[in-house]
Amino acid sequence: MRTIAIIGAGGWGTALSIALARNVESIRLWVYEPELCESLCAKRMNELYLPGFFLPANVTPTIRLDAAVSDAGLVLTAVPSQHLRAVCRQMLPHLRPEQIFLSATKGIEIQSLLRMSEVIAESLAPRFVPRLAALSGPTFAREVAHQWPTAVVVASQDAELAAELQRQFSTPSFRLYTNTDIIGVELGGAVKNVIAIAAGVCEGMGLGSNAIAAVITRGLAEMTRLACACGARAETLVGLAGLGDLVLTCTGALSRNRSAGVELGRGRSVEEILGSTRQAIEGIHTTAATMELARRKGVEMPITEQMYAMLYDHRPPREALRELMDRSLKPE
Repeated sequence: MRTIAIIGAGGWGTALSIALARNVESIRLWVYEPELCESLCAKRMNELYLPGFFLPANVTPTIRLDAAVSDAGLVLTAVPSQHLRAVCRQMLPHLRPEQIFLSATKGIEIQSLLRMSEVIAESLAPRFVPRLAALSGPTFAREVAHQWPTAVVVASQDAELAAELQRQFSTPSFRLYTNTDIIGVELGGAVKNVIAIAAGVCEGMGLGSNAIAAVITRGLAEMTRLACACGARAETLVGLAGLGDLVLTCTGALSRNRSAGVELGRGRSVEEILGSTRQAIEGIHTTAATMELARRKGVEMPITEQMYAMLYDHRPPREALRELMDRSLKPE
């Protein structure tokens, strides 16, 4: 594969451009903000979203979607989940059926409750059925950019496509595993952000390590119930895209979702938290989508339910905790 397009120059898209540059001739990095694109071209560093890392020489930032995707063998999407559909529609006139599409966004679209690969497929359906895969797993952008050891999952119902991407993009520091359960991989990567906010709330309230361990464990049970109700395999949720990503996001200091939860636990409002950063906190949107998806599937998700009440109904953290601890007793 000679050229790939990475759509989205946030921290994650920028980190992927650094990690994957050694395996292709050229990367076109699409940047939404004109001033950021100008800065990236001049300084070769994303000072806004990923300061401290220089872009490789074969990475070309551009604000033109057509220039980014027109000659790319693969289009990798790394934009916030709620903006993916609009970006796909803008790309559509410039895409070709033979291109490969790889989603690296973790989330669920609020309006449709679709996973990111489903959003891509539906958006491109007017012209063709795309070859699709999803990339997920325990990844902090800064550590990927550092090229510290990282293991991820590339998932596709097309096993040959997943294997092709595994061969193309694996490096000594970036190891890919394949999985045909794209439903489990994508839902694990999305819903773990909800649980990470809950873990952060425990930290912010000073509830100790026992509480955080309980949130991680019972959160994994919630993730698994929902994913299986949607057609996933349970074993996927104990792999990198489920348990691995959950542990990282619930405990790592670089987790934006955990950090948002910490601030909630300390008494800050959702509006204050969102107003203090330019980066997406995917778990906030995903909480609403997950609650509705769970309702439609008839799946019990008590931690997610309390996170929704805190984020959208302004339920105080201690009241949410009391609701969880006072639930009827039951076997594990």
